[in-house]
Parts: sequence; structure tokens; C-alpha cells
Amino acid sequence: MGHAGGRWQEDSNESEETEENEGVALSAESEVTLDACSQWRNNAGFWLLGLCNNFAYVVMLSAAHDILSHQKVPEHNGTGPIPPSASPENTTTNTSQYDCNTISTGAVLLADILPTLFIKFSAPFCIHLFPYGLRVAICVTSAWGSFLLVAFSTNTTQSLLGVVLASISSGLGEITFLALTSFFNSAVVSAWSSGTGGAGLIGALSYLGLTQAGLTPQDTLLFMTIVPVIMLASYCFLLAPPPQAPRCGWGVCKPKSPRGPSVIQQPLLGDRLKVPQMIQKPQLTLQEKEQVVKGLLKYLIPLSVVYFAEYFINQGLFELLYFRNTALNHPEQYRWYQMLYQAGVFISRSSASFIRIRKIWLLAILQCLNMVFLLFAVSYMFLPNIYVVFVLILYEGLLGGAGYVNTFHCVSEESKPEHREFAMGVACIADTLGISLSGAIAIPVHNYFCHLP
Repeated sequence: MGHAGGRWQEDSNESEETEENEGVALSAESEVTLDACSQWRNNAGFWLLGLCNNFAYVVMLSAAHDILSHQKVPEHNGTGPIPPSASPENTTTNTSQYDCNTISTGAVLLADILPTLFIKFSAPFCIHLFPYGLRVAICVTSAWGSFLLVAFSTNTTQSLLGVVLASISSGLGEITFLALTSFFNSAVVSAWSSGTGGAGLIGALSYLGLTQAGLTPQDTLLFMTIVPVIMLASYCFLLAPPPQAPRCGWGVCKPKSPRGPSVIQQPLLGDRLKVPQMIQKPQLTLQEKEQVVKGLLKYLIPLSVVYFAEYFINQGLFELLYFRNTALNHPEQYRWYQMLYQAGVFISRSSASFIRIRKIWLLAILQCLNMVFLLFAVSYMFLPNIYVVFVLILYEGLLGGAGYVNTFHCVSEESKPEHREFAMGVACIADTLGISLSGAIAIPVHNYFCHLP
């Protein structure tokens, strides 16, 4: 698969020097310059890749309540009075004050995250064997298939299989594109993070808006099949990769060989931005990988705690935070919770250019306090109205997004150049591990509350 790239000039006077340095690893001092247009394209490309990569994952969580009801919502979709026979209160199987589905939305979370967890645990040690183009093809196909499978599903099992496809796409895409950022200027990390935050906001808001406008969940999911196409177009045509980036086709993907003539890259027009240039990139040994992982734990453990707390709230408590005396029915309340959470995530993931936080453990503590408070709110129902919950959920999203973007910036900045690609790939395991644990715990918590009289 060919990439469109920036315009470069060659300086053959440096060819002999390159050949002498053939055995040298990635050098921070070796730099190339990108013209402003190419840098803009890369930032835009990674923003769209982040958006499209997380879109299906977010939509499946936003649709979790509908998925567990076999994609059925009240006839008026919240636009008018709900007939008693179609009321969500009548779709439950018990008389619990919490108005529960038979299956916790944590089940959707597990289907949406366990394949991702498996991919992220195994990929840092073997994913280099697979070309970038092939990985992107799998991501696009899986995301497209997930929307179709869930849209046309006739039972919960089929729906959850569709969610699994979304998880495969998101997990493989995250570890692929984060590793790819190591070949570009570090600004693309912020662009990627902002895009993933935008996926949360746009995904949740689009699902909420289209269903509120009268579309069925099935039609909404079918409309969203355009998103994987946008991902493919962004990767193929928008990115302007620097010379040291892998030349990615469907079957071949390897760094530009240092054996050929060396080039000093000079932009023809525009401002210049520096990116690290690869001379030669050796494979890390298992011992080196272990050392890299140990050095990252000070960031990965707090990030995992942040995500455990916030997804326990999202999939363990959201459905239980139901207010009967509001204009919104239960499915609509759940969708609004998801949208406000994702709005907070988008704001904080887009803030890295203005605010940097290195103490990720502080964010973990604040998120845990938020989780405990909302757990007590579910237990004793002392919150006066739904608007208090709206504010708390927005705050939750701000903490979660800040934990994500600041962790990856710290990892990128503190990793040695020759370790950065591996470090960025392995760092994304932390959030997935926290999410997986929260999904497993959310199910028994849901069952406990739902069996209360």
C-alpha cells in the first residue's frame, strides 16, 4: 500500500558517511526536517486514525443497554409518550428498584475488552513479524464487520460476537498506531490522543443523537459503517511518513534500508519540524524488553488504576444510577451518561499542549474517590437529581482522559529512541488491564444490587 508523502531533496554527498554508520542504532541526533504541510497532514492523519480506531469500541459501550435488549428501544425513541407495554421498566425480569437488565452491561464491556487485552499482552513480543499494512487491513475489516454483525443480530450472543470484532479492531489498532508514532515527530502523540478522545465524544454523541432523532439502533449502526472506510483512507492517503518510517504495503513492511544511498531531507517550502531519523533499528532482546517494562511501571500501574475505577463506574454503576422522575427514560439516561463521560475524555485528551501532569498516581487517587462516592450514591440513593450525576460523570471523563494522554507523553519522552516503539506498544496494556478487571467485578456488583428488593 503506498503512502502519499512530503517532497524531499537528496544530498548524495553524505552517502559514504551513512554506510559507515550502518550498524548504529536509532539516533536522537540524526534528524530530518518536515515541511509544515507534511506535519499538518501527519497530525490530521493520526487524529483521524485515533477517532476511527476507537469509534466502534465506544459505540458498542454506548449501545450496551440496547444490545442487551436485542437492539430494541421504545417505539417513540424518547420523542413522545412511551406506551406502558414498551416502557423499559417492563423489560426487566425482576422488581428491583434499580430497573436492571437481566445481564449486566459489564458483559458487553468484557466482550469489548478481553480480545483487546489478549492482543496487547501478546503483540509487543511478536507483532513486529506482521507488516503495518496487514494490521491496518485487519483493523478495518473487523470494525466494519462489527457494525454489520451487531446491526443484524437476532440474539445477545450474536451481538456480543460483533462487540468482540470491535474489540479486535480497537486493540490491534491502538498498539499498531501508537508504535507507528515512534517514527514521526512527537506531536502526533497528542494528535492521536485527541483523536481517541474525539472518538468517545463523537461516537457517543452520534449514537445518542441519531437514536433520539428517530433512527433505530440497527439503522444507526449501519450508518456508522462509513467510519472504517475513513480509517483506511487516512492511513493510505493522508499520512506523509518521513523516510525512516516503515514503507507499508499489504505484504511488506520494513524500515528504509540504510544500505542504499543516504539522503539528507530538506523541505522545499514551508517551516521545518524535526523528527528522529532511523539509521538502523536492532531487535530488542527479551532481557531488554523486561527492563523497559520495569521502567514503565511507575506510569502503567497508576494508569491501570485510573481505568479500573472509571470503567467500574461506567459499566457497573451507570445502569444503576436511574432517576425515574425525569424526562429521560432509562436507555436515554444511559446514553447521556456515556456521552458526557466521553466529552470529558475528549477535553482532557486534547489538553496535552497546555497542561502536562506527571503525577499519574494523583489522578488514580481522585478517580478512586469518585468511584467510591458514586458507589455509595447507588447504595443509598441520596443524590437529589440526575444533573449532579451529569457533573460527576463529566469530571470522571476529565480524569480518565488526563491519565491516558499524560501517561503516553511521559513514556514517549523518557524512553530511549531505540526503545520507544516497543515502549509505546507495551504501555497501552495498562488501561486495558484495568478495564478488564473492572468488567469482571462490575457483573457481580450489578447482580447484587439488582437482586435487592
